[in-house]
Amino acid sequence: MAWDFETDPPFQQQLDWVDAFVREEVEPLEHVLVSPYAVQDPLRNKLVKPLQQRVKERGLWACHLGHGLGGPGYGQVKLALLNEILGRSSFAPTVFGCQAPDSGNAEILAHYGTEEQKRTLLAPLLANDIVSSFAMTEPHGGSDPTLIRTTAERDGDAWVLNGQKWFASTSNYASFFITVAVTDPDAAPHRRLSAFIVPADAPGLRHIRDVHLAGRKPQGHAHGYIGFENVRLQADQMLGERGNAFEVAQTRLGGGRIHHAMRTIGEARKALDMMLERAVSRRSRRGSLADKQLVQAMVADSWIQLEQFRLLVLRTAWLIDKHNDYKKVRKDISAVKAAMPRVLHDIVSRAIQVHGSLGVSNEMPFLDQLLASYVMGLADGPTEVHQVTLAKELLAAVKPADESFPSQHLPALRRKAQERYREVL
Repeated sequence: MAWDFETDPPFQQQLDWVDAFVREEVEPLEHVLVSPYAVQDPLRNKLVKPLQQRVKERGLWACHLGHGLGGPGYGQVKLALLNEILGRSSFAPTVFGCQAPDSGNAEILAHYGTEEQKRTLLAPLLANDIVSSFAMTEPHGGSDPTLIRTTAERDGDAWVLNGQKWFASTSNYASFFITVAVTDPDAAPHRRLSAFIVPADAPGLRHIRDVHLAGRKPQGHAHGYIGFENVRLQADQMLGERGNAFEVAQTRLGGGRIHHAMRTIGEARKALDMMLERAVSRRSRRGSLADKQLVQAMVADSWIQLEQFRLLVLRTAWLIDKHNDYKKVRKDISAVKAAMPRVLHDIVSRAIQVHGSLGVSNEMPFLDQLLASYVMGLADGPTEVHQVTLAKELLAAVKPADESFPSQHLPALRRKAQERYREVL
């Protein structure tokens, strides 16, 4: 029997180094740079590249990747322990070579790209010399990929792409887009779509406008509204087989969802740390805020909620390592994804309350964190979809009751017990 809540001492030493490194060297970048994705910015590269080199020397670069792609091939449990530290800073994933959407797009290219694409796109993407975008969502269709209208029609040896995509992450810095289009409109819903690589400088690719998160200044990385107008693509720019876009997308989505959750632990813990500091620092008429029972209840509820969520994430990571098959852990990933926004939202909301007016000002990071909780409820599929997925999997494993009454109906259980123990009774 194996049951352990301890981290191996050598890896714990690595985690201790990461924690100090992120706090001391990485978090300050957020106050002097515009975006971790601005690879064309000389100042960004001057500050970020040396930190990335230190991470590489430590053997912690792109830990989600296998040895063949330049990473150490960490399992999901190790990644969870690492990513919950990186979640404290928006720059940390980039400094450690595991930023979304590039991490997922790199996995797609590694699985489906040609040797030339691996050389010209994957290699610089892994080195963070370029960044990429994943463009699937459309303005009218929301999260339902079966409603995608963007089309790719065959024209000789080429494909001609037409349509629009919405909220394409880091679109204003991306060197290429991985996008999804209808190639077989008469096929079954999950066989209609194919995935393509679209270079950012492709003729006919139009940036309709940059979209930024509410309350953010119109700078930094955008979530673009883009259009394809007769964009011509070569046959080898299709990723995977024709009609196989759902499988291609799942290459990145399964890991992406659990990695989002891992980093959310760090974001929520950061909010809890700020709440704790404020509670013991802020004086009131009779003692500190920490002396108030309602504040103590907020602190207790936040810690319990975070630890419950962390254990769910770690257990799910362990299951992924055990089965090496995201499909077998589908319900667990859905549970993590459904719980994630609420945990972050609740803890940040309490932290705002404890900070009072300072908490809702632009002099504290809480409103960005609160907005992030809503983003987490939408990214990689809305919370409601994952609740439905979880519920269906749980219900499918339950056998209906044989009788008119439930199996735990007390009169029936009493009769069975009396029959079983008749001689004794």
